[in-house]
This record gives sequence, structure tokens and C-alpha cells, in this order.
Amino acid sequence: MSLYSFYRISKPSPERIEGDRIQSTYKTLRNRTFWGATIAYSLYYVCRMSLSVVKQPLIDSGALTAGQLGIIGSALLFVYAVGKFMNGFIADYCNIRRFMATGLLVSALVNLLMGAAGLLYGTAGLSTLVLFAAFAVLWGINGWMQSMGSPPGIINLSRWFPLSKRGTYYSIFSASPYLGEFLSFIIVGVVVSAFGWEYGFIFASAGGLAGAAIILIFMSDTPESKGLPSVQELSGESLRKMDTMPTVQVQKYVLRHPGIWIIAASSAFVYIAKYAVAGWGVLFLQKAKDFSLENATQIIAFSAAFGVVGTVLAGWLSDKVFGGDRVKPAIISGILSFISMDLFLFTEGSYILNIFYVSLFSLSIGVLYCIVAGLMAVDIVPRKATGAALGIVGISSYVAAGIQDIASGYLIQGYTEGAADISTATYDFGPVSVFWLAATLVAFILPVIGWKKMKPENNFSETQ
Repeated sequence: MSLYSFYRISKPSPERIEGDRIQSTYKTLRNRTFWGATIAYSLYYVCRMSLSVVKQPLIDSGALTAGQLGIIGSALLFVYAVGKFMNGFIADYCNIRRFMATGLLVSALVNLLMGAAGLLYGTAGLSTLVLFAAFAVLWGINGWMQSMGSPPGIINLSRWFPLSKRGTYYSIFSASPYLGEFLSFIIVGVVVSAFGWEYGFIFASAGGLAGAAIILIFMSDTPESKGLPSVQELSGESLRKMDTMPTVQVQKYVLRHPGIWIIAASSAFVYIAKYAVAGWGVLFLQKAKDFSLENATQIIAFSAAFGVVGTVLAGWLSDKVFGGDRVKPAIISGILSFISMDLFLFTEGSYILNIFYVSLFSLSIGVLYCIVAGLMAVDIVPRKATGAALGIVGISSYVAAGIQDIASGYLIQGYTEGAADISTATYDFGPVSVFWLAATLVAFILPVIGWKKMKPENNFSETQ
């Protein structure tokens, strides 16, 4: 069997489900596919956030510097940006079950290899230059594998859910990265504290293997591949003109829609702010506020937990509270994220207060991201081009996140006063804090200014 045959979208099953079993079978398979993809994608993030948890132990051990860690982190983000763009377009044509499982399996292997490299560094005297090069290459490979997670996860919503339910379920699915971050900062943080940073990667690898198994056991590719009618027939949804057009033509429509590019730009600044806290928050709390590794990881874990609440709330707030208005909740959540980021960066505060600051930030930035890059995009994008739109938003988001990682790493390193023992060096986070706060501001201003362009073109919204 060729790779093309293995990964292409499943053909309709010759065996058809009987009429009285259609709805029950559809709902069972739909729920299994959705929850399988959601849980598995949270475990994708365990394999992605492992590096963020071990940054301070790596710096304190003298293995790597903050600047080197910024380069390594950006390797994932830049490769992820390109991969998400390409895999977004490719996934529209693919078997999402096999595609998603492959990415997580290889991502788990990368984490295992990084843990093994760390053990070699400690026991066999591996040089820091070799460790840096190995980590940069492996983390870049991980970036490509990670880009195979989100497109099939979102496409499952298009293939299995009618438009009337897609916004609500998108909000739930969008919470899975925050769940993955929570698991990383709590569980991986405990593992690192107890056994060392090398075992943080090894534990993350085990989580990735579990996620791949969940995909293979629970997910299905399309309703038709299971002997069911299409989702439009199952839900009684009217067939729109764009649903009958070739996928490549609909993808071209998405590429030239100005609203998608406004969403992409806004999402880029959201990711700068989001990854600033997720990627550097533990180090910031340790060095700027003198928290222990254990307390710092716990605070950032609360950030991830409240990000779950924000993304789940986003669809309900927009649809029910604001009657489908996407702009008002974007403004409110944007202002709250700016204020809370300001408090987190420029005030001292106790352990509890810092939990409050990062929790409010993640809740509000989660609402903002889900509304702008999720619900506003869903309002625009034809069903057949979900992956393409995700690719456009993804490449801008992760290029920006990668630039953030390099800029943040060198801003932190450049304003650090050295010491004989690097673990006791004095850090000045002032310049990088201004950078992070400015991104938080721009993130919600862009969609508010350009919201009128975030509408589908009339000739693509007609029904047949």
C-alpha cells in the first residue's frame, strides 16, 4: 500500500447502516471521534510543552543558556508554522484518524530521544554544543509532527457536526491545549522536580503514546466510511453552493478572503502573548518574583486550567449572551487580558495573587482566541476548506510565536547581570515585559477595527 493510499480520505463503506440504527450509530461514532480527538490533542500539548517546564533546570545546570533555549523553542514554532499551513491544506484530503495518530507517535519518539540525550549529557559527558544542536534538530522535527494534530482535530468537526453545533463543539475542542498545558506544568513539573529534567521528556513521551492509542481506538474518519449518510443528510442541513464545489476551488476562495488575513494577524499577536506566559512564565516567576520551581509551575498550571474555562465559555458567551455578536466579547476579553497581563508583569503580589493574575489572563485570552481565530473563522470558512483556513491562521500564529521565543530569549539574556554561578544571576524582565504587553494590546484591536471584512462573500453563502 502506498503512502497516498494509506493517508487519503476513506472511501464510503459498501455496507450501509440500516434505517432504524442510523441516528444512534451516528451519534455514538460522532461522540467517540470528537472526544478521542479532544483528549488526544491535549496529549499533543504534553509533548509540546515539556521544554517549557525544564527551562530553568537546564539553565541552572549549565547545559543551555536562555538564548539557546529561545532558538530551540523557535525551531519548533517556525517549523510548526510551515507545517500547519501545508498540513492544513493536505488534511482536507486525508484520513484524519491515521494522519493525527502518526503525528503524535513521532512526537512521542522525539521527546523520548531528547530525554535519552539528556541522560547521555549527564552520564557520558556529551558536550553542550552537541546537546544544543541535537535539541534544536529534534525540537524542529517535533514542530512538524505537532502540526499534524490541529488540522484533523478541527476537520473532524466539519465532517461529523452540522453547522448549528460546530461553534459549541469548537469551543470545547479549543480547550484541549490548555488541558495539555495543565497536565504538563502539574505532572511533568512534579516529575522534573523529583527525578530531573531528562525524565520530564521521557514522561511526556509516555503521554504521547497514550494519546496515539486513543486516536486509533476511538476516532473514525467520515460518517460515509462507517456506512452512514453524509453529515448534511444526517442533520437535515441545507446543501450550500460551496459544498458542491471542488475542494481546491473552495480553498482558493479562502486564500483571497481579507477576513481570514485579519484573523491571522490578530491570532499572531494572541500567540505572542499566550506563548510568552506559557513558555517563559515559569522562568519569570522564579527569577523576577523569587518563586520556587514547584510554586512557579503550579501558578502557570492554573493559567492553563482557566484557559480551558475561557475557551469553553467563548461559544456560549458569543451565541447566547451577545446574540451571535463576535465583536463585543472580543473587546471585553481583550481589555481583561491586557489588564491582567499588566498586573502579572509589573506588580509583585503573593502566590494567590499571581494565580489570580495568570488565571484571569488565560481565561480572557482564551475567550479572545476562540472567538477571533475560531468562531469568526467558522463564520467565514466553507466546510471543505476548514483545514486551509486553519493553515493560514496557523502559519501566521506560529511564525509570530517563534519570533517571540527568540526575541524573548535574547531580551532576557541581554538584560541579565552575570554571576560566577548562573543560577544566582540577576534578571531584568522590564524590556521583554513591554514587548509581551504590547502584543496583548494589538491582539484585540485588529479584529475590532477590521470586523466588517470578516463576513463570507455572498456568492459563497447561497443554498441550492
